[in-house]
Amino acid sequence: MTDLSRDSLADGLARVVGAPVKDLARLSGGASRETWSFSASGRRLILQRQRSGDIRDMGVEANVLRAAHTAGVRVPELLANGTADSPIGSSFMVLSHVDGETIARKILRDDTFVHARQVLVGDLAAALARLHSIDPSNIAGLPATDQVAQYRTTLDDLNTSLDQAHPTFELAFRWLEANRPESARRSLVHGDFRLGNVMVGPDGLRAVLDWELAHVGDPMEDLGWLCVRAWRFGSSSPVAGVGSYEQLIAAYEHESGLSVDPDLVRWWEVLGTLKWGIMCMIQTSSHLLGLARSHELAAIGRRVCENEYDLFLALDGRWEGLGVR
Repeated sequence: MTDLSRDSLADGLARVVGAPVKDLARLSGGASRETWSFSASGRRLILQRQRSGDIRDMGVEANVLRAAHTAGVRVPELLANGTADSPIGSSFMVLSHVDGETIARKILRDDTFVHARQVLVGDLAAALARLHSIDPSNIAGLPATDQVAQYRTTLDDLNTSLDQAHPTFELAFRWLEANRPESARRSLVHGDFRLGNVMVGPDGLRAVLDWELAHVGDPMEDLGWLCVRAWRFGSSSPVAGVGSYEQLIAAYEHESGLSVDPDLVRWWEVLGTLKWGIMCMIQTSSHLLGLARSHELAAIGRRVCENEYDLFLALDGRWEGLGVR
């Protein structure tokens, strides 16, 4: 990625959109991309620009967004995208601006979102049903991995480099292997479908965001991830902090016309909880190993034990046969 001054970035962006760029402003963003707001031709727009070190192909994400939009999923409109050879100096996407809120605690507590909280489970289920109807074979470059094997290897590497042991994670892996379902369905999966990655207005869901982890997998992965305790943000309601398992499953079945096995959703919730715990280890390891000294990365290490606790809650005593008394 090329580091550009604000003026150079605005000039390059103007060439991409074919109009003068105004009000270019950097927004807070994740580790993998920069996010900017700007206006052109009287329209508010968003630029997402890939950071250096991220090897994922944003072209795949752009194709996923197009497919999701065609399938009727509420997503920002993709207006332009390009590679590192573009005037932007890195891979990028230009998207329509969507008004709303992404901060989970506001969505769960502010009076502005009273109605949204009543309809959000149905909105999220409808978005997932439309998303999972997309044939992933029509989107080139989508990864497909065995996530249990992937995170098993990741945990082994982290335990070695950090000289740590996490018995709760080991027990969770045993449970996952002992109860691994046979998945007959393969679909496009969002990969990070949760509060924080959706735009919500007073009327409900307005857009699904952050598609960089999209892949081919079992559609129940998205339902299970939505129920992970970390993404309830302190609420007692298991589905995104606003609803019950029964509401989610009934709404998804209604929208998709497919039957859902609650035990399969729970299996993916357990795997999601384990994954998030290992992801926290990955982030804090960057600080502990001196790769990126950061108070934020150091502090996220405490969430590892939170996920160990959450795993016991998610499994709810289902340790029979794993040598645990």
